[in-house]
Amino acid sequence: MLYRLLKIYARGAIRIFCRHIELNRPELLHAEGPLLLAANHPNSFLDGVIMTILLDRPLYSLARGDAFAHPLLRRIMKQLHLLPVYRTSEGVENLQHNYSTFAACQEVFRQKGIVLIFSEGGCVNEWHLRPLRKGTARLALSSWQQGIPLNVIPLGFNYNRFRNFGKNVFIRSGAPIDRAAVEREPTEGKQLLEFNRQLRAQLEELVYEIDPDDRAALRRKVAVPQPLWKRVLLAPPALAGAVLHAPLYFPLKWFTGARFNNDHFDSVLTALLFLLYPFYLLLCFGLATIWLPAGAALSVFILMPFFARATVQLKDQLSS
Repeated sequence: MLYRLLKIYARGAIRIFCRHIELNRPELLHAEGPLLLAANHPNSFLDGVIMTILLDRPLYSLARGDAFAHPLLRRIMKQLHLLPVYRTSEGVENLQHNYSTFAACQEVFRQKGIVLIFSEGGCVNEWHLRPLRKGTARLALSSWQQGIPLNVIPLGFNYNRFRNFGKNVFIRSGAPIDRAAVEREPTEGKQLLEFNRQLRAQLEELVYEIDPDDRAALRRKVAVPQPLWKRVLLAPPALAGAVLHAPLYFPLKWFTGARFNNDHFDSVLTALLFLLYPFYLLLCFGLATIWLPAGAALSVFILMPFFARATVQLKDQLSS
């Protein structure tokens, strides 16, 4: 229930939080399983949230195991279709729990479901594909060995900036991994290598490789031009949106920078805005009723999201 309710809200809110979302193969959004999406991981849990919102069917995502340490968090994560995966850095004693996670994934596959796994293992805010771990290959091979007709689709997430509210997101999907070629290899070790060879070859085409100091390349690859007529038309509501939302945005940005000045900054800030925005709208409505007639106060409440959208459309796409 929590998953469905948040997804309904998020599908509306994404129009504010993301300026532009582009998927090269829209048919993926209507795909049925069993399906494993094998992705890079540049932007913490925001990668999974965006894909969850876009897909028609429920999506199960693998997340770092230390986020499940508290019992209450574990229950919430389960409601949100998140499954823990543990790395050596989170304690060798926890690695055995990955078998339970793989079993849970395989049960999702048997129900023709979809799982998202981040094949690099960890999150780093960069336009670069890092070395792939073997977890994706092991999950796929073990599923095939159990007779599950699993398809594995490489997926590349690309963003315009990692500390810039109002994202341009470019999601690139590839062709299914060639299962037959993997299983022709004589040993499991060679099968793992062949799987990762195929996966890396595709991800290298799907993940943008950009020097962060090369603004010309950034503008060419991750900026979306805005026509002059649209910039002129949106200027007044964009200015109103910037003023009305500054009391929410800038304190949260400062707080997030103070507590999460790392690769999770972007996702944490977006999550805070996502969760607190409805309450901020209610607060603004309550304050507006003090000085304005009820009808005008209600208009402010209704128009504020549209003003926020206009602000996002006109803001600098490459600034931090």
